[in-house]
Amino acid sequence: MTDTFSSQRFSIAPMLDWTDRHCRYFHRKLSGDTLLYTEMVTTGAIIHGKGDYLAYSEEEHPLALQLGGSDPAALAQCAKLAEERGYDEINLNVGCPSDRVQNGRFGACLMGDAALVADCIKAMRDVVSIPVTVKTRIGIDEQDSYEFLCDFIGTVAQQGGCDTFIIHARKAWLSGLSPKENREIPPLDYPRVYQLKRDFPALTMAINGGIKTLEEAKLHLQHMDGVMMGREAYQNPGILAQVDRELFGRDTPRVDPVAVVRSMYPYIEAELSKGMYLGHVTRHMLGLFQGIPGARQWRRYLSENAHKPGADVRVLEAALALVADKIPQEVM
Repeated sequence: MTDTFSSQRFSIAPMLDWTDRHCRYFHRKLSGDTLLYTEMVTTGAIIHGKGDYLAYSEEEHPLALQLGGSDPAALAQCAKLAEERGYDEINLNVGCPSDRVQNGRFGACLMGDAALVADCIKAMRDVVSIPVTVKTRIGIDEQDSYEFLCDFIGTVAQQGGCDTFIIHARKAWLSGLSPKENREIPPLDYPRVYQLKRDFPALTMAINGGIKTLEEAKLHLQHMDGVMMGREAYQNPGILAQVDRELFGRDTPRVDPVAVVRSMYPYIEAELSKGMYLGHVTRHMLGLFQGIPGARQWRRYLSENAHKPGADVRVLEAALALVADKIPQEVM
């Protein structure tokens, strides 16, 4: 990581069903400096689940684990396991508004109990040496005043010892809106997040929500320590190819998207040999050529063929043939 910048300077949001380990491996091919986050993993899944919910590839670093839970002891247990596995950061989800999450007493509903969030953070910080951070909203339901937000941040920072917050610049409605609607309907309030940073200058703060371009990210970085990009980074991953140069000041060569696809082949072949289907990886790569002639054919070919029995990297080569010769020089 670049020493002169916060590790939070640019990150990709944890997104359920999207930012799995295959997605993260692919994103790392596009940017070396971007901080990557896992999907939210519940403490129950890690402690009681049959699968390995902490699995990742070494190439994914820097990598943060996002935990869902509200029991300080269980969170501490999972944080310790994650540190032992080599994760670079633990993040507590205080932003997800789904019913399933509320029933488990974690996610955005925790904003209503700042003291409990502080206890959770302190319990994790007591057992690990890596950073423990919080991703939150600017309010929930009718509790959406600036004073409420300041009280929450102040309590979690002072009582919990949390020094890094990622703020989704929308409030969450815990009833009446679906998780998808909660990402789109509550209005964005960037000035409120900027004010929060001014009022808590000693804390590291990143902003999240509705950010679609690196130019927008640069504007936010005039006010904030970091920017977290979500759906745009996933649906248009080519944007990540410019992050190291544009936001971290790296003198890196331009990224050739065709070369990036081919650089995935050894990983894909290794995963196929373990019984994975090609589509489990290629679904994250569909948006790579967005804006380039042939992008639609690339997406269609992969969508139609990657899930067929026996599909392998030859499917990717055939898909590349539909787009590779149409890429303008210095496109990325």
